[in-house]
Amino acid sequence: MRIGIVSLLHESNTFVSQQTDLSHFEADVLLEGDAVRERFDGSRHELGGFLAALRAAGVEAVPIFSARAVPWGVIASSAWRELLQRIDKGLDRAGKLDGLLVAAHGATVSEPAPDADGQLLAQLRKRLATPTPIVCTLDPHANLSPAMIQATTAIIGYRTNPHVDQLERGLEAADLICRTLRGEIRPVHAAAYPPMAINIECQNTSEQPARWLVERARALQQSPRVLAVTVLLGFPYADVEELGTSIVVVTDDDRELAQQTADGLALELWNRRHAFATLPISMDKAVAEVGKQAGPACLLDVGDNVGGGGHGDSTHLAHALIAGGVSNCLICLVDPESASQAYAAGVGKRLGLSLGGKAAPSSGPPLVAEYEVVSTSDGRFSDSEVRHGGFLHFNQGPTAMVRAVSGLTAVVISRRTPPFSLGQLTSCGADPRQFEGVVAKGVHAPVAAYREVCQRLIRVNTPGVTAADMTSLVFHRRRRPMFPFEKEMTWCPDKPQ
Repeated sequence: MRIGIVSLLHESNTFVSQQTDLSHFEADVLLEGDAVRERFDGSRHELGGFLAALRAAGVEAVPIFSARAVPWGVIASSAWRELLQRIDKGLDRAGKLDGLLVAAHGATVSEPAPDADGQLLAQLRKRLATPTPIVCTLDPHANLSPAMIQATTAIIGYRTNPHVDQLERGLEAADLICRTLRGEIRPVHAAAYPPMAINIECQNTSEQPARWLVERARALQQSPRVLAVTVLLGFPYADVEELGTSIVVVTDDDRELAQQTADGLALELWNRRHAFATLPISMDKAVAEVGKQAGPACLLDVGDNVGGGGHGDSTHLAHALIAGGVSNCLICLVDPESASQAYAAGVGKRLGLSLGGKAAPSSGPPLVAEYEVVSTSDGRFSDSEVRHGGFLHFNQGPTAMVRAVSGLTAVVISRRTPPFSLGQLTSCGADPRQFEGVVAKGVHAPVAAYREVCQRLIRVNTPGVTAADMTSLVFHRRRRPMFPFEKEMTWCPDKPQ
């Protein structure tokens, strides 16, 4: 048997005015053929799981294409066409395939195709005859579409946020396609789409209320004919018709059971919907919390979440900490101009800098002061274990750690890099444990790393393109009515299609 492997991962924030182009993929992952195997074999990514499981099963893995870019704006038309063309050419080179494993995101939006993942999967289905199985993994932030369901044999989503189980889901997907080809199972799947979107504050699967949801899904998966139950929490920052939470259930040749199970869990979730609409605390309250206990507090800058498309240069929390008397604080800012100046000046030099506050009006006023350059690095670092996203190696470009007389310390980086790893700070000598307040540009993704050094993690309701209150954003394409935008509404699952 020969199983093809395709991966295209991008979380597209439609509220970011800039577009994602091919250079964003080239800066992260853009690989074809055997280069995919070389990059991911042995990794903790779902592609590593695909490769490991196929090898263990004695099945030939045929890597075709892999692309990934840090979350940002909608993918430009030219870039989207190029990505699809490269996949098409890769399929031509691959020859006859018995099945296809696809690692998609589920919240990808392109200029010509708002349901970009649906278009990708439909194109793949066109190339493979209908009996040929296509098994797809999705990020739990996926905004599922009927097109994704129609094009695939089975969909399996990560179960954790922060995402630390990608390897396991890759192994599961590959095992499922091998069992299908051996005739051991005949997977079918169905989906339910409750008209609701889950607030980003409530999407940590190790905390309530989301923990209940994933535990309930795990319990339903114990049924003998149920192969997989996936909860897709949804991505709140994509203005698309598919916006929202969904449930996918895969069964062994029992579509009615799949639909009933999906509908049942969807209704349970709907009945608890108000628990999934809470907001983080204000900046003033967050700053007041910092000094109440010993040890560093991590303030999660929800509105400038780099892992959700945030610019990474918001200064609101830094200003609030200083104004609140928390001078011994640390923040990481994306500011290529200031990073270059400080890097060029060198360690020990003092210079006037205007840090952050440059990317958008919502970023806040720059942090203007005289700073001493404490350290510099090339921005490359690795982690010893997966924290979020399945990657261990990072490159945030030329980096400088600078300190102001006020006590503010800033790690200034050149490339937008989500705070998945403490290496973002420690690689240039910053020790988060030495500060009262540490600002991390994320919501849940930093938790796996930062909880090791911070006594408390406080999610803060800050402004920006990833604002916690999704009702403050202007949507044009979303379904109506939808909770929490329209609070007074009723819903019952549709009858099985």
